[in-house]
Amino acid sequence: MSDNDTARLGLDFQRMLRISHMLYIAARDHVFVVNLSSSTEQIVPQQKLTWKTKDVEKCTVRGKNSDECYNYIKVLVPRDDETLFACGTNAFNPTCRNYKMATLEQVGEEMVGQARCPFESRQSNVGLFAGGDFYSATMTDFLASDAVIYRSLGESSPVLRTVKYDSKWLREPHFLHAIEYGNYVYFFFSEIAVEYTTLGKVVFSRVGRVCKNDNGGSPRVLERYWTSFLKARLNCSVPGDSFFYFDVLQSLTNVMQINHRPAVLGVFTTQSNSITGSAVCAFYMDDIERVFSGKFKEQKTSESAWTPVPDEQVPKPRPGSCAGDGSAAVYKSSTSFPDETLTFIKSYPLMDEAVPSVNGRPCFTRTTSRFKLTQIAVDTAAGPYKNQTVLFLGSENGHVQKILASTHPNSTYSSQLLEDIDVYNPNKCSLRGEDRRILGLELDKDHHALFVAFSSCVVRVPLSRCTDYGTCKKTCLSSRDPYCIWLKTGSCATVAPGLKSGFEQDVETGYSQYPDSCHDVLATTRKQNPALDSAYGKTSPTSASPTIQGPALPKGPSVSEKGTHPAEGERGGRGSPGLEPINVEME
Repeated sequence: MSDNDTARLGLDFQRMLRISHMLYIAARDHVFVVNLSSSTEQIVPQQKLTWKTKDVEKCTVRGKNSDECYNYIKVLVPRDDETLFACGTNAFNPTCRNYKMATLEQVGEEMVGQARCPFESRQSNVGLFAGGDFYSATMTDFLASDAVIYRSLGESSPVLRTVKYDSKWLREPHFLHAIEYGNYVYFFFSEIAVEYTTLGKVVFSRVGRVCKNDNGGSPRVLERYWTSFLKARLNCSVPGDSFFYFDVLQSLTNVMQINHRPAVLGVFTTQSNSITGSAVCAFYMDDIERVFSGKFKEQKTSESAWTPVPDEQVPKPRPGSCAGDGSAAVYKSSTSFPDETLTFIKSYPLMDEAVPSVNGRPCFTRTTSRFKLTQIAVDTAAGPYKNQTVLFLGSENGHVQKILASTHPNSTYSSQLLEDIDVYNPNKCSLRGEDRRILGLELDKDHHALFVAFSSCVVRVPLSRCTDYGTCKKTCLSSRDPYCIWLKTGSCATVAPGLKSGFEQDVETGYSQYPDSCHDVLATTRKQNPALDSAYGKTSPTSASPTIQGPALPKGPSVSEKGTHPAEGERGGRGSPGLEPINVEME
């Protein structure tokens, strides 16, 4: 199959990974590498890894959808400073490889990807290396009936997994994110709540935790299984006489500082059969750890309610403890834990208390749109003084909302919508029809840009459009955009790195000294720039700026492995022959 055939089939974006000044874009059959330092006006991949399946015949014999008989790159993580670890679905035969980060050359032999990578592109998964071990969460079988949190590839650590087919551990989970923090690896996911079975299938968001030094249980209990797995509900809700819950986690950040405390921020939505609503909630890591040190939850009979386990019934060392730490300090390995502790953790992995959100409420909610939010990226050091938090939120309809976030309990202002930007480019992103759902966001603060991923394309958007305010001081300052400043020379501009004086900015209250709205100035600015009627439609200070057309994806150095596919000929006409799979321009 030629590269042009691949291009006509679209990108099939899977995930983005930024390492230093390089952006890795994982897709179907390919990984594209973009040098952010040199691709400042349009995205031009400097390298392309091609990894196609050789198992097409086996895939089609199984009677699966031919769309899945490709290699969707679902895992792409750094293994060390010089090596990338990649896994693909490989036509329902998950496979993993190591590649040199600098050259994309394969290192060593490929390995089985089962339990490290899903079988299908639609199945969720997360993965990361911590302490030399690979931690993954996904489905382990062809029928997608066995969900697992798994550890493998360690030189000295044993392979461990969650208990198989036990709904108390995992029940139809959708895995979203994993992070290493302290002595633990945390997994964030949503699942069908076991504690609400009487109400039908209700989805709750969870955080799960395992100890990095877990060696499994004894030959009698939990051998080759986690002895430290605990999970708790994440409570993202609006308080009141009757709490309004946003139960379904969609996207989560890595650990960052919120109010000088380590925290994560996530996008949550309402249940699928509820009114449409989205919210952003933050969670302090020490609140998560406190909940894991609290009471356990139990259901004594299948008909009874779920209640806290009395403290006197909790064995010692405390279930979920790491060997050599806390109440398990005298134990060198989890394999020597008493049977009582191991039996307890096998039966009661769920904590009674839910993790509260920062300030006990969302820092942003949206319930007036029929489109839910899907992705989040956060700048916690925005503005000239690096003291503002800005949220970038992707949605189902191709819009990015930029929010000035209020996270401090004594803040003088509430969260403010700064811009609602339509970033979807129908000319470049509609190779298979219009799919406007945003699948990924990646910040590039060094070059003042946000990368927005759709199924068929990746778009580069400036973090601000300050020059759109022209010479109108009131409009510039009342925008409250931390990236925008009013210069003494009489114009609105983007904050330059290191600038600390010689400008005005009023992020907290907006600017109201001048009653004039500067309509004449703005009208003149628009009239002088007809290019603002861009591929995105009519633009304004709250929409994406115009596209600069250019070659979307010139052919460059690549590491290629030939493959064939029986459906290529019949699928090749879905897009324009001249289009490459990544269609991204600087706007």
